Amino acid sequence: MADDYYQILGVPRTASADDLKKAFRKLARQHHPDVNPGDKGAEEKFKRINTAFEVLGDPKKRALYDEFGEDAEKIGFDEKKAAAYRQYRAAQAAGGSGGGGIPFSTEGVDLGDLFNDIFGRSGGGGGAGGFDINDLFGRGRGGSRSTAAERGDDLTTRVQISLAEAVTGTERTLTLQRPGRCSKCHGEGNTGKLVTCPTCNGTGRARRGGAMFGGSGVCPTCRGSGKAPEPCSQCGGSGIKEETTRLTVKIPAGVVTGSKVRLAGQGAAGIQGGPPGDLYIETEVAEHPLVRREGDDLYLDLPVTVSEALLGGEVRVPTFQGEVTLKVPAGSQSGRKMRLKGRGVPSLRGGTPGDMYLLLQVKVPEEATDEVRAAAETLARAYRGDVRRELAL
Repeated sequence: MADDYYQILGVPRTASADDLKKAFRKLARQHHPDVNPGDKGAEEKFKRINTAFEVLGDPKKRALYDEFGEDAEKIGFDEKKAAAYRQYRAAQAAGGSGGGGIPFSTEGVDLGDLFNDIFGRSGGGGGAGGFDINDLFGRGRGGSRSTAAERGDDLTTRVQISLAEAVTGTERTLTLQRPGRCSKCHGEGNTGKLVTCPTCNGTGRARRGGAMFGGSGVCPTCRGSGKAPEPCSQCGGSGIKEETTRLTVKIPAGVVTGSKVRLAGQGAAGIQGGPPGDLYIETEVAEHPLVRREGDDLYLDLPVTVSEALLGGEVRVPTFQGEVTLKVPAGSQSGRKMRLKGRGVPSLRGGTPGDMYLLLQVKVPEEATDEVRAAAETLARAYRGDVRRELAL
């Protein structure tokens, strides 16, 4: 059973956008890998939380998820495919196989691929919901197609990285399942031999789809010749077999959530020998518990002691590129902003990198000993008037 995204975020299905965002932020902070170092369970939970919010936080994706459940993910939250699938379900409810006079609108959608996405690629034809998809979309039994070679689909996968990795760049080794080229027929989908067309039994004519289309015409598989290539027994004629592959991808410094890294030719294999599609790695940059990012600039609250703020001094400051020494001017107040030039996020376009801004936060001692009290009383006498004299609402 697929995860219920509402249960993962702990909200009802009627939750508002603000409720979803609040629940996500709370859970993300709780299970963030930086807060739970080495805890694989927390890391996996964090990934599931992000995946759930990616869907429910997008109004269009949420609407499709509410309507179709996990099937919405299988068709990639594609609104055109969703419309076709909606019509298919309406036809099934009205009598199956397009009965009841409800037609499919296939504009812009390959419904054969749509049903393969939803019900799984079997490579052996076979119907879904009471009709033969292969016959319906002009494919011979066993999956052979009458169309020319087609480019494979582009694929997208998400990779979560830390803010530190977004600043410095990183690598990820991914294990992916994707439609690959059949090793037996080398992606051609057939053996190279001609056999009696399985769709029309050699007559060259075939009836399409029963009640939905009606009538007969030139066989879409053999185009009237009565002969068709013998489909490959391993891939069923599609030229494609699911494969597992490992890829190492370099993620450049400067990426943000939503940035995409393109790997040319690493997508789904092409149909019947067509070229493969591309693979897009979409990055998701996790929030950091201490550092805030605004564009290419970073912000860090920097604690300093009373004496460092009053008398000045040098303090060590961590950055994603290594520690630096910062000179705190004497008489610094809480909230003072200091800049470390070029210590922010590199520009993806090769421009000037961002800066890191430090906001001083003066911290008083945790314990008020007699000595500390005496020092505080001495400090109190050093103020020139009421420190809140200009405070007015």
